[in-house]
Amino acid sequence: MPTPDKTRPPAQSTVQVENDRVRVTEWRFPIGTATGWHRHGFDYVVVPMTTGTLAIDDGKEIKKVELTAGRSYFRPIGVEHDVINASAHEFVFVEVEFKTPAR
Repeated sequence: MPTPDKTRPPAQSTVQVENDRVRVTEWRFPIGTATGWHRHGFDYVVVPMTTGTLAIDDGKEIKKVELTAGRSYFRPIGVEHDVINASAHEFVFVEVEFKTPAR
């Protein structure tokens, strides 16, 4: 795991729902903030609430991605990255993690 970039202030996370099956977290990214380096322990879906640009640092490169409010995407367990707000405004998304495997 890469050394975290401590120069970026942290994004703000608020767990909205958590039980034995799912965890739903709202992530708010003021300009220039980041999640910090992390590994996803569950499959998850991200639902952007705003439109904007995030920079994804996978430890090898930083790639900018454009996200659109309401356009969700899925990622599998094991993803490792730092997510940085590269927009000129606050960026918000909701993350839904699936704690139980698909049946």
